[in-house]
Amino acid sequence: MRRSLKRGLGRGAFYALLCVILIYTVFPFYWAIVSSLKSGSALFSVEAWPSAPQWDNYIAVFREQPFGRNILNSVAVSVSTVALSLALAVAAAYALGRVQFRGRTPLLFVVLGVSMFPQIAVLTGMFELIRWLGLYNNLLALTLSYLIFTLPFTVWVLTTFMRELPKELEEAAIVDGAGSLTIVTHVFMPLMGPALVTTGLLAFIAAWNEFLFALTFTLSSEMRTVPVAIALISGASTHELPWGNIMAASVIVTVPLIALVLVFQRRIVSGLTAGAVKG
Repeated sequence: MRRSLKRGLGRGAFYALLCVILIYTVFPFYWAIVSSLKSGSALFSVEAWPSAPQWDNYIAVFREQPFGRNILNSVAVSVSTVALSLALAVAAAYALGRVQFRGRTPLLFVVLGVSMFPQIAVLTGMFELIRWLGLYNNLLALTLSYLIFTLPFTVWVLTTFMRELPKELEEAAIVDGAGSLTIVTHVFMPLMGPALVTTGLLAFIAAWNEFLFALTFTLSSEMRTVPVAIALISGASTHELPWGNIMAASVIVTVPLIALVLVFQRRIVSGLTAGAVKG
């Protein structure tokens, strides 16, 4: 009796904690949706849902600035960053995870250590490099600079996953005359689907939400990505921040990320738990 009571109390506490975490994480996005459907003084009234929802804020976001172009810029930069990060990370993971050479472990820690530097610490050096390459106010500058924080993470995760793959598969491929490129692309990559999806999605989210490099390396509104475009939204006529427009823009750029997570949620879980159990 006492044991069942403790079990019931423990389960109740667990579900209560789960509800608190759910409300804490979902409420800001819910409130952004509610605020995006209000305008004027209604923004400062507390309502569970607007009594008269308005879609003017969503229309104004695209009418008052090239927000559609900004979204396309973010998509192009994020996709190219993910593609380049995964291509380089898979090759590096094969070398660090399957090839025996001196200094392999220190090199892996150096790769991880690069990601520990704050963006502001490398901003000046990256700016000089981008200007020297003639890529200022160019989307390619963002793709190259984003590799600083996406590549170390993808290399580390994929190296850990690569080490867990059966050695017999590689040996069988070598016996059949397969080279390193064939082994990576035709043997290992099909097995690394969950890990590739997980790391790719996390890299996409990091590139999609990046602000400092995008603000520094772009100048014209046509080259800006969505975080910078949202930050620079201003009320030209009222000299006040149009919170409705800002909330509408935030909702627009958050929905694709939620959709991606929902579509790939099973592969994400598989990728995060890969290698957790051996034997």
